[in-house]
Amino acid sequence: MNVNQIMEVLPHRFPMLLVDRILELEPGVRAKGLKNVTINEAFFQGHYPGLPIMPGVLIVEAMAQAGALIMLTDKKYEGCTPVIGAIDDVKFRRQVVPGDTLISTVELMWMKNSIGRIKAVATVDGEVAASMELTFKLIPKGT
Repeated sequence: MNVNQIMEVLPHRFPMLLVDRILELEPGVRAKGLKNVTINEAFFQGHYPGLPIMPGVLIVEAMAQAGALIMLTDKKYEGCTPVIGAIDDVKFRRQVVPGDTLISTVELMWMKNSIGRIKAVATVDGEVAASMELTFKLIPKGT
């Protein structure tokens, strides 16, 4: 999926859209997303001047957005808004800096009604940058 196709599914927009491309997608099972990290990102103005590092919370968000596409590409959940309910076992292993390509590999662990859980790993050049498990809820449009 390219960014235009992603924006047809995800409700996120600039500056919070943190997935530029979906490299692999098996709806209801797994996804692999790509984020090109550039110096033009607004957050680098203050995080940190002279030492630009992508905030960990935004790495988590990039993984969550890639994970949301696993369910939101299913007609059953079309138009829903994904919200984070819990984040567990987050580990940061490597800094993510301008020029990096962040790859988020996400798999659905379980889904019951509108609540689910994903497991995600973000890498740069094959090196683990971060990992986590996340519980989410899909909120139907208009509620």
